[in-house]
Amino acid sequence: MKYDVLLPYFLKYVQINSRSDEHADRFPSTQRQVDFQRVIMADLAEIGVTDVHYNQKSAAVIADIPANVAEKVPTIGFIAHCDTADFESEHVKPQVHKNYDGHSKIQLGDSEFYLDPAVFPNLKNYEGQTIITASGDTLLGGDDKCGCSELMTFVKYLVDHPEVKHGRIRLAFTPDEEIGTGTQKFDVADFDADFAFTVDGEAPGKLDWGTFSAAEFTLDIQGVNVHPAVAKGQMVSAVKLGIAFQNGLPKDEDPEHTDGLEGFYHLLSFNGTVDNAHMEYIIRDFERDGLERRKQVVKDLVAKMNEEQGVKRLTLNMHDQYYNMADELKKHMEIIDLARQAYRDEGLTINEDPVRGGTDGSTLTFMGLPCPNLFAGEENMHGRYEYTVLESMEKAVDVLIRIAELNYQQNK
Repeated sequence: MKYDVLLPYFLKYVQINSRSDEHADRFPSTQRQVDFQRVIMADLAEIGVTDVHYNQKSAAVIADIPANVAEKVPTIGFIAHCDTADFESEHVKPQVHKNYDGHSKIQLGDSEFYLDPAVFPNLKNYEGQTIITASGDTLLGGDDKCGCSELMTFVKYLVDHPEVKHGRIRLAFTPDEEIGTGTQKFDVADFDADFAFTVDGEAPGKLDWGTFSAAEFTLDIQGVNVHPAVAKGQMVSAVKLGIAFQNGLPKDEDPEHTDGLEGFYHLLSFNGTVDNAHMEYIIRDFERDGLERRKQVVKDLVAKMNEEQGVKRLTLNMHDQYYNMADELKKHMEIIDLARQAYRDEGLTINEDPVRGGTDGSTLTFMGLPCPNLFAGEENMHGRYEYTVLESMEKAVDVLIRIAELNYQQNK
């Protein structure tokens, strides 16, 4: 194995439940994330990193890797998030499948579920490599335990190989990325980096510096519930109003009918009775103007339906989540070029397709910390079919090392 500590870190980390909770009224949203961060801090101390602290404002573990050169070069930050997504995350049992043949189904533990290359064709790219899955009843947690493990391996390598010349490096292990709040309180001043990269992306070669712009909204609908025997002219079904609202949105502009640069409206949940209903949505568009147009479509539809009812039955609560970081990163293309060169030096084909989602880097970039996203080797995130590839993770560490080297070589 290229990096002896990488797989042990990963297998240990994914077995620690650090799922976030969007319904919590605390920050970070779960204590189990803090418990995992304590493991991270202990592992950093074991490596020999002495400047490690927990920033109370941002609920992030911050670590400092001092420069080993005399020249003043820009300080790089690398960031991974500690939480996992809203799928079963207790009792994760990672399965290591060595020397995958590139065409067979992979059984997930002893379960009825399989990774099938006919369904997940990316598997065919990993013939002869080591596939890591969960056991069929949980997620794996590679999003972003891949990034956490890679940062730890990167630091261990730098400590063990002082011949790798680099400037000052800052690390952050953040909470609540999966619920979109993890970096809203990030302490940019304490982090003290000139620019950063999140390590939270997909297959090798993926370089994310364009994302959706995003908003979310809830809709609360008040109906009138009376006995159905005397309902004529009196009953107003909140559920049916909710269905009418959904059907009133532009047809086929949802995740299952869009790809590439197409935006969407996405109904996340719908709970209700005749008396009342609650709906949760997200809106996505790559263009800021496009996001505003989609928001206006929602507002106009709510106003129209309330007018038709003759009373306010639909109550809208909407707010923006993050914006396309490309709008800001276009002013800092030297950072993108640094990553591109590292990818090329490591023999990777670069994929810069805008990510159909967002990253912590979206928020951080608009907070004044330019922060594109590097691949971490995550595949099929957020469910039972999640997997990662050990060789992809090793390549991610190679890229981190090369970025650190290039930052020194190009700025000394």
